[in-house]
Amino acid sequence: MNLSQAILARSDQLNADDLVGGPRTFTVADVRRGDADQPVAIVLEEFPASRPFKPSKTVLRLLSHVWGEETDDWPERPRFTLYRDAKVKWAGQEIGGIRVSHMSHIKEPVKIALAESKGKKSLHVVQPLPDAPPPDPNAELLGALKAEWGTADPERRKQIEAEAAALRGQA
Repeated sequence: MNLSQAILARSDQLNADDLVGGPRTFTVADVRRGDADQPVAIVLEEFPASRPFKPSKTVLRLLSHVWGEETDDWPERPRFTLYRDAKVKWAGQEIGGIRVSHMSHIKEPVKIALAESKGKKSLHVVQPLPDAPPPDPNAELLGALKAEWGTADPERRKQIEAEAAALRGQA
């Protein structure tokens, strides 16, 4: 049994505790304006839209350094790998936070020193992540066929198999 859904924090955003099981790679679906405390909300394809990633200033500086300050100019289907860094401090205490380890649309590692606290900088290194393949134009149809499979009789299952094979170019 996969515990990933059971351990999700109850919140309106992706939290460091959601990554306690290990790093996860996400595709950016949308970038929206947040509020005064968290000005950016990044909607992720692989996470509920009601729980966007609201990056810290450190992560925002890193994203803008690599992909640019204007999100409309970011590459198509940008991806990053997020992980829980237990050493992230808030109000002087190590409470853990979200950091970026890999990003798509870069050819070599990116190194940048960013402020961690007053007068203290820390080196951040981001590794290249393969760019996302283009979305499968037949994904929605394949999903509908998969859903229908559970209630289909044996004859319809044969038809579903043939339709799915044709959509995958295996006919």
